[in-house]
Formats: sequence, C-alpha cells, structure tokens
Amino acid sequence: MKLDAVDVRQAASAADIVYEALRKAIVEGDLGEGENLRQDQIAQMFNTSRIPVREALSRLEQQGLITTQRYKGAVVAGLSIEEIEEIFEFRAMLEAEVMRLAVPNMDRRMLDIARAYCEEFGREPDPGKWGETNRLFHYSLYEAAGRPYYLQIVRGSLDRIDRYLRAQLTLTDGVQRAKREHEAILEACAAGDAELASRLTRDHVLDAGRSLVIFLRGERA
Repeated sequence: MKLDAVDVRQAASAADIVYEALRKAIVEGDLGEGENLRQDQIAQMFNTSRIPVREALSRLEQQGLITTQRYKGAVVAGLSIEEIEEIFEFRAMLEAEVMRLAVPNMDRRMLDIARAYCEEFGREPDPGKWGETNRLFHYSLYEAAGRPYYLQIVRGSLDRIDRYLRAQLTLTDGVQRAKREHEAILEACAAGDAELASRLTRDHVLDAGRSLVIFLRGERA
C-alpha cells in the first residue's frame, strides 16, 4: 500500500493526519479503485490505534471516496460514467456561479497569483502535479467570491474525479487545451467581464467532462 505515512503518536489529531494521507493517496491515484484499506495495516503504518483510522475511514466514506463491502471492508470507491457526468454537470453550474460572484472582487494581486499558477500549469512536466496546479489556479480566482462553503463543495467534487482526470490529461492532449482555456478565463477576469468569465468557466468544466467520459468509455471498452 502506497501512503505518505508518519508517526502520529505526538499529533493533536491522529484521525486528521490519517484522513488527509488517505484522501491524498486516493485523489492522486496512489490507492486504486477497489483497493482494500485494512484498518490494522493502516494503524501500524501510522503507529496509532484503530480508533483514528476508523474515524478517518468514516469521513472518507461520507465523501464518497471509499465504500464498505461485505467480506472486504473498506475499499476505494469507483465511479460509473453516469456518476462522472453528473459530477461535471454540477461542477459547471456551481463553479460558473462562483466565478460570476468572484470577478467584481478581484484585485491585481489575486490576478497576478492566478497568472503565475496558469503559467506553472502550462510548463509543468510532471503529470503528478497537474491536478494540484489546476486546483490552485481555479481556487486563486474563486477565493474572491467570498463563498467558503461553495469552495468546500467544489473541493469535494474534485476529490471524486481527480484521479480519472489525471489519467486523461496524461494520455491525451488535455493539458494544452486546458492551458488555452485557463488563459481565456484569466483574460476575462482581468477585463472585469464577470459574465464572460462565468460562461468560459462553465464551458471549460463541461468540455473537460466530455473529454474524460470519451476517454473512459474507450478505456473501459
């Protein structure tokens, strides 16, 4: 099992540390779909008891990242094509609205930060970093909306599909297309055009969803 394990005996919240390590491993694809998560093995890796491990697994199950199966216990959850399509439809609606709310509040500092992430995404050679850099670009713009609950929901949605997106970006031309779309969104933000930035964000998310679904249908066939 591939995890960034640490000794949590002195930690204030062992459950939080175990949760974050497991979430990261699932989102980044280090723990694959259907992989069994044994409580005793995880507890030993983090040098803790099973209690914080159970708490961490419970939180992951609530977020849809793992599921409990008879005879196997906790396993990394997978998504059907239909579920992926629904997540992207929801993201498109929510993120477009967040962007519309954010643009009027953006200042030069926020735009400069977003531009730096946009450029970093375009030149990053490591596929393992594309997902996180993509998030940082979008979040740096969304923050201006002042809607922390919205962003929490966005984060949860991305957690569900990031490992699939990573595979699609690695094996297709998705990175270059995403880069062009990021640049267009950023320019609309810099121009103060909230409606255009919102529409471009919606199209960006829906296009990514369609590309991913086409990719996955081919892979699963």
